[in-house]
Amino acid sequence: MNPSRLFIGRPVATTLLTIAVALAGAIAFTVLPVSPLPQVDFPTITVAAGLPGASAEIMASSVATPLERQFGHIAGITEMTSSSSLGTSSITMQFDLSRDINGAARDVEAGINAARTYLPANLPANPTYRKVNPADSPIMVLGLQSDVYDIPTLYDEASTVIEQRISQIAGVGQVSVVGASLPAVRVELNPNQLASFGIGLPAVQTVIAGQNSNTAKGQLSNGDITSDIISNDQISKAADYKPLVVGYHNGGAVRLQDVGDVVDSQQSVRQAGFLNGKPSVMMIIFRQPDANIITTVDAVKAAIPSLQATIPRGQHLITVLDRTLTIRASVSDIERTLVISVVLVILVVFIFLRNIHATFIPAVAVPVSLIGTCAVMYLCGFSLDNLSLMALAISSGFVVDDAIVVMENITRHLEAGMTPIAAALQGAREIGFTVFSISVSLIAVFIPLLLMGGIVGRLFREFAITLSAAIFVSMIVSLTTTPMMCSRVLRPESEVRHGKLYGWSERIFNAILDFYRGSLTWVLDHPALIMVVFLATLGLNVVLILKIPKGFFPQQDTGVMTGGMQGPQDASFYTMRTAAQRAVSIIKADPAIDNVMAFTGGQGATNAGFTFVALKPLEQRKTSVAAVIDRLRPKLAKVPGAATFLQAVQDIRIGGRQSNAQYQYTLQAETTADLQKYGPMLLAQLHHTPGFTDANTDQQNNGLQALLTYDRTTAARLGVTPQLLDNTLYHAFGQSEVSTIFTELNQYYVIMEVAPQYWQSPAGLKSTYIVPTTGGGAIPLASVVKYAPSTMPISVNHTGLFPSVTVSFNLVLTAILAVYLVLGILYESLIHPITILSTLPSASVGAILALLLTHSELDVMSITGIILLIGIVKKNAIMMIDFALNAERNEGKNTRDSIFEASMLRFRPIIMTTMAALFGAVPLAVGTGMGSELRRPLGISIIGGLIVSQALTLYTTPVIYLLMDKLRLKLQGHRDAPVGAFQPGTQEA
Repeated sequence: MNPSRLFIGRPVATTLLTIAVALAGAIAFTVLPVSPLPQVDFPTITVAAGLPGASAEIMASSVATPLERQFGHIAGITEMTSSSSLGTSSITMQFDLSRDINGAARDVEAGINAARTYLPANLPANPTYRKVNPADSPIMVLGLQSDVYDIPTLYDEASTVIEQRISQIAGVGQVSVVGASLPAVRVELNPNQLASFGIGLPAVQTVIAGQNSNTAKGQLSNGDITSDIISNDQISKAADYKPLVVGYHNGGAVRLQDVGDVVDSQQSVRQAGFLNGKPSVMMIIFRQPDANIITTVDAVKAAIPSLQATIPRGQHLITVLDRTLTIRASVSDIERTLVISVVLVILVVFIFLRNIHATFIPAVAVPVSLIGTCAVMYLCGFSLDNLSLMALAISSGFVVDDAIVVMENITRHLEAGMTPIAAALQGAREIGFTVFSISVSLIAVFIPLLLMGGIVGRLFREFAITLSAAIFVSMIVSLTTTPMMCSRVLRPESEVRHGKLYGWSERIFNAILDFYRGSLTWVLDHPALIMVVFLATLGLNVVLILKIPKGFFPQQDTGVMTGGMQGPQDASFYTMRTAAQRAVSIIKADPAIDNVMAFTGGQGATNAGFTFVALKPLEQRKTSVAAVIDRLRPKLAKVPGAATFLQAVQDIRIGGRQSNAQYQYTLQAETTADLQKYGPMLLAQLHHTPGFTDANTDQQNNGLQALLTYDRTTAARLGVTPQLLDNTLYHAFGQSEVSTIFTELNQYYVIMEVAPQYWQSPAGLKSTYIVPTTGGGAIPLASVVKYAPSTMPISVNHTGLFPSVTVSFNLVLTAILAVYLVLGILYESLIHPITILSTLPSASVGAILALLLTHSELDVMSITGIILLIGIVKKNAIMMIDFALNAERNEGKNTRDSIFEASMLRFRPIIMTTMAALFGAVPLAVGTGMGSELRRPLGISIIGGLIVSQALTLYTTPVIYLLMDKLRLKLQGHRDAPVGAFQPGTQEA
């Protein structure tokens, strides 16, 4: 059976089919989406709730816990974490990859509704949810600055107009506006004045709360006309609040301006943000977990001109950070790498063939196979990303193998005197099964990657399918287009006139072949030495695997850094604001930095801040992000008041908990007492362990606390209840939102508290008074409570579920098993697949040695390279053994003669295919462009594995073939038969 006959006989139809495949792939390439990595995200939903003035413990117990108990009933949650701090709680739920995020969102919404009854009655608004992972890095950051408008006005414009417009863009998951708060009317009361008039804080709150109403008032209507009733039931400026009557004293009215000050300010005075050193408002844009980054950012960019036209003149919208710039640069770099790999592969073929006509054949087969693969990628819904393009670059060394093997076999018959068409028919018929075996066994290598679960499995599924598709398309091209082109392009050896260069290079190759012939003869006469080398290689694998440093994924340089700022647990907002401003100045001064922003207050712990840094393009800064962080670290360490921890943003992020460093270790316990004991011990040990930097913890239990002990007996006698006490304290120190001002676009608040000089120190408690509802005048707070300083958590973190995570490194073993099964089926043998797989130990030794020499880790990418080596190196054994078995079965040759002849005849294609694969991986290994860190370990492991395996398997494979054949005969009971003698009618063991 010769499937290539039809295509050799119909060259026009074959050419047109080849062009059709190339056109389909080229069209698919132009419409494939672009992304940094395959579009794989855990469905993640974040729920946020706020209660101004509530401590972290109150937020955790009264807000986070009731919500977590309801969310715990939702199916498919793999991880649930929460963080509660002053006035805010955030709960992040990560779902199984198979869970639809829209269905999960409906369940979350139902959980919020079910928990509403258990939440505090004074919660200003229902908890809200977003389809976004807070631990992800933003896809874009916009800044709003002005030399004319104040910061609250900028925040109002950003929150009311810009945020709403951007949030409506498809793919945008959340827009966080930071750096300030909405405009508000702030009432700053003098508690001593209130006490002198006998007016309590709750009474003032009641008066102010009644000043704004936005309800229906009805209509006036008669037989002819109808008119709506409206009134000035809202006041929005501080001047309108000052004359309000809040009570009476000695028959006279007491107005609000008599007991305090009223100013137009902002909702929270404890928020600040800086962009390149200047106070600014920033909009941090996150994508939905299933959205394409490039498409989403392009849509946001397209909306910026209309947004700039919408906002008042004098306000300037600035692009601070754009993740797609580095993503496009990374994809562009891997595209160049792909082209270089193809060119190198074809150049290797030309060097070996030294014939332009012969080189033209793989020069067609390789691009057609790769371009045709793009059509399969389009049908599978894949994208042009680092992994899929890396698969194409690697496959350039694979797909040329089939063309080389077919062409070399046809050329052998041409040299024997056959006509081109006859040689093509005969050569394609002989080599068809070998090509099929190589391709199928190579695809079998990727079965473990296809079946892997979790985020790593989903990421590499696209990589494996792209490689498999390229190999499959290459096999089809090599059995159709390649033999057809050989029949029309190749010429008989007698018609070819070679130059001096060809003759010189041919003599060199023949000298190498003569050396191999002599050395292989000696090796076959002394097999014990080779077996010692083979066993030593097996042992060396174990030693090297134990010695080499391990990692997860290579650290990427994406051109973006994030940072967390952490001050002492009793640090005030003003301390953090000053530290943030200093840190921004230091970072901006570095020559590699393009833009830097930082903000503090408003969310998270009171002693925390956050920063986002955009670096200049790699070709401008000439240094890696890791080097930038290293030189900034000692400078930032000198900033008083807060420590700044910088880390490079990575495309691969697992988990939903934010942290100040690249790696996290979560310590769980049933009681907080255990965490308080062992958490600091673990942190201290990390600080003293070499290799760890920027070790920090989110355990913060030493925040200052003003503990008020309530004297219930005295309070009862004076008519003071705990509820009245809490309300008074909240209205004095909690930035209480006492009234809502409604407008067409937004709602604003009237904030009431005591004047700043009273809430800036515990001494303000001495000026606080309580006015019982039963009358009797103002009572000093000190009459019913005792004050004592204490400590308290300023951040409370929960891990609601307890999932177990197992990192598995048994991929290589699974791949070997898959290849063994496929080869056993193809060759109807249990013995010869072992011979073929004996090439693998030397490949893994070479890969790990190369990683050690280049100071690289054994991580997911390098392990993938070792898996690919399984497919590459075993093809050398397949080419030898396939020919040897054919010589034994069809020509009656003994085992030694057949494997020796196979080694000699297959030496040139083995060297050619190995060198093609090696040079195809060179651009990956030596690349220095954007995103090259991710693919470099894979290229290094492939090159190292090929060099070592090529040197050893040319000798170990023939020796092991002979030993396995002896074992086969022994198992069959033919101990007296000549060694390797072919027994007609026998079956393989």
